[in-house]
Amino acid sequence: MKQTLRQSIIAGRAALPETVHARKSAAITARLLQLAAYHEARSVLGYMHFGAEFVSDPWLQQVLRDGKRLLLPKVNAATRELDVYHVEDTDAQLAPGAYDIREPLPERCVPGRLDEIDFILLPGVAFGRDGARLGYGGGFYDKLLARLDAGKQGAGPALVAAAFAMQVVDGIPQEATDRKVAWLVTENETIHCVAQTGASHNGFL
Repeated sequence: MKQTLRQSIIAGRAALPETVHARKSAAITARLLQLAAYHEARSVLGYMHFGAEFVSDPWLQQVLRDGKRLLLPKVNAATRELDVYHVEDTDAQLAPGAYDIREPLPERCVPGRLDEIDFILLPGVAFGRDGARLGYGGGFYDKLLARLDAGKQGAGPALVAAAFAMQVVDGIPQEATDRKVAWLVTENETIHCVAQTGASHNGFL
């Protein structure tokens, strides 16, 4: 079921016309920047998009302009987990890596720590209004969140997802260890998933 859902959503996302894709991505970026959790964050873990995902680059550049510490993930081939690095210049400090996604160059970046992160933008294929997340199947972010939980003190970082409205579906299969996002941001609405009420907001939180 998971693989069938992945294939369906990925195909639908890839079919979006370029102009529509760009317009929807810009709307999502604007909503992300309105989140109170983002404004309060000092250190932000983002990701470089690939394929027909929400275009994350403009949001990442605004993170840097806002004076926040930006961290980006890199696949560790030995551990099959994600390492995180501080990035100040996405042009000079990144290069295509695993799955041809642009990743930090360790020789040009300072390693980061999970316990310093206040806000995490999580990628994914599909999401539920209750915060359920379906990833790409590699388990990289599941492992990262498990490590985060193991060393957590206090409430931990805000878990946020950005997705097109067509990626929001009902009945996403979940395992007992799966983590849900607190906020789901689409081009149309900002959904507070923690309350699990299905309520949406205009983004001025």
